[in-house]
Amino acid sequence: MKDTNLELEINLLHDRVCSALSDSTRIMVLYLLSDRPLFVNEIADTLETPQSTISRHLRVLRERNLVETEREGTSIRYSLKDHRIIDALDLLRELLNDQIRSEAAITQSK
Repeated sequence: MKDTNLELEINLLHDRVCSALSDSTRIMVLYLLSDRPLFVNEIADTLETPQSTISRHLRVLRERNLVETEREGTSIRYSLKDHRIIDALDLLRELLNDQIRSEAAITQSK
Protein backbone atom coordinates (compact mmCIF):
# COMPACT_ATOMS: atom_id res chain seq x y z
CA MET A 1 0.00 0.00 0.00
CA LYS A 2 1.39 3.36 -1.02
CA ASP A 3 1.10 6.23 1.45
CA THR A 4 1.04 9.32 -0.75
CA ASN A 5 1.06 11.67 2.26
CA LEU A 6 4.21 10.03 3.59
CA GLU A 7 5.80 10.17 0.16
CA LEU A 8 4.92 13.85 -0.20
CA GLU A 9 6.24 14.61 3.28
CA ILE A 10 9.51 12.76 2.61
CA ASN A 11 9.94 14.57 -0.70
CA LEU A 12 9.40 17.91 1.05
CA LEU A 13 11.81 16.91 3.82
CA HIS A 14 14.46 16.05 1.29
CA ASP A 15 13.87 19.17 -0.79
CA ARG A 16 13.72 21.65 2.09
CA VAL A 17 15.84 20.25 4.89
CA CYS A 18 18.14 17.49 3.67
CA SER A 19 19.39 19.51 0.73
CA ALA A 20 20.23 22.37 3.09
CA LEU A 21 22.16 19.97 5.32
CA SER A 22 24.09 18.42 2.45
CA ASP A 23 27.06 20.72 3.05
CA SER A 24 29.18 20.48 6.21
CA THR A 25 29.78 24.24 6.26
CA ARG A 26 26.04 24.86 6.51
CA ILE A 27 25.84 22.42 9.41
CA MET A 28 28.69 24.25 11.14
CA VAL A 29 26.86 27.55 10.59
CA LEU A 30 23.75 26.10 12.24
CA TYR A 31 25.78 24.97 15.24
CA LEU A 32 27.37 28.41 15.55
CA LEU A 33 23.95 30.04 15.45
CA SER A 34 22.69 27.66 18.13
CA ASP A 35 24.80 29.58 20.66
CA ARG A 36 23.67 33.07 19.70
CA PRO A 37 22.70 35.21 16.71
CA LEU A 38 25.68 36.30 14.60
CA PHE A 39 26.59 38.61 11.75
CA VAL A 40 27.96 37.08 8.56
CA ASN A 41 31.46 38.44 9.23
CA GLU A 42 31.49 36.79 12.68
CA ILE A 43 30.57 33.45 11.13
CA ALA A 44 33.17 33.87 8.39
CA ASP A 45 35.89 34.73 10.91
CA THR A 46 35.03 31.79 13.17
CA LEU A 47 34.96 29.29 10.30
CA GLU A 48 37.93 30.94 8.57
CA THR A 49 35.92 31.01 5.36
CA PRO A 50 35.44 33.91 2.94
CA GLN A 51 32.44 36.08 3.77
CA SER A 52 31.03 35.62 0.26
CA THR A 53 31.01 31.84 0.75
CA ILE A 54 29.25 32.15 4.11
CA SER A 55 26.72 34.53 2.57
CA ARG A 56 25.86 31.92 -0.08
CA HIS A 57 25.42 29.24 2.59
CA LEU A 58 23.25 31.56 4.67
CA ARG A 59 21.08 32.27 1.63
CA VAL A 60 20.40 28.54 1.25
CA LEU A 61 19.61 28.19 4.95
CA ARG A 62 17.33 31.22 4.81
CA GLU A 63 15.52 29.96 1.70
CA ARG A 64 14.90 26.66 3.51
CA ASN A 65 13.54 28.51 6.59
CA LEU A 66 16.29 27.21 8.87
CA VAL A 67 17.61 30.66 9.77
CA GLU A 68 16.01 34.05 10.11
CA THR A 69 17.39 37.56 9.84
CA GLU A 70 17.16 40.81 11.73
CA ARG A 71 18.51 44.02 10.27
CA GLU A 72 20.69 46.18 12.52
CA GLY A 73 21.55 49.36 10.62
CA THR A 74 23.34 48.23 7.48
CA SER A 75 24.16 44.78 8.88
CA ILE A 76 22.06 41.64 9.14
CA ARG A 77 22.14 39.37 12.16
CA TYR A 78 21.34 35.68 11.58
CA SER A 79 19.73 33.32 14.07
CA LEU A 80 18.20 29.87 14.09
CA LYS A 81 14.55 29.85 13.15
CA ASP A 82 13.86 26.66 15.12
CA HIS A 83 16.32 25.11 17.58
CA ARG A 84 14.90 21.64 16.94
CA ILE A 85 17.22 21.41 13.93
CA ILE A 86 20.12 21.17 16.40
CA ASP A 87 18.30 18.38 18.26
CA ALA A 88 17.92 16.54 14.96
CA LEU A 89 21.59 17.05 14.08
CA ASP A 90 22.65 15.89 17.54
CA LEU A 91 20.53 12.76 17.13
CA LEU A 92 22.17 12.04 13.77
CA ARG A 93 25.60 12.55 15.34
CA GLU A 94 24.70 10.08 18.10
CA LEU A 95 23.63 7.57 15.46
CA LEU A 96 26.93 8.05 13.63
CA ASN A 97 28.94 7.66 16.84
CA ASP A 98 27.07 4.45 17.69
CA GLN A 99 27.79 3.08 14.20
CA ILE A 100 31.47 3.93 14.49
CA ARG A 101 31.70 2.33 17.95
CA SER A 102 29.96 -0.77 16.67
CA GLU A 103 32.30 -1.05 13.70
CA ALA A 104 35.32 -0.53 15.95
CA ALA A 105 34.10 -3.27 18.31
CA ILE A 106 33.73 -5.68 15.38
CA THR A 107 37.21 -4.81 14.14
CA GLN A 108 38.75 -5.27 17.61
CA SER A 109 37.13 -8.66 18.08
CA LYS A 110 38.75 -10.05 14.93
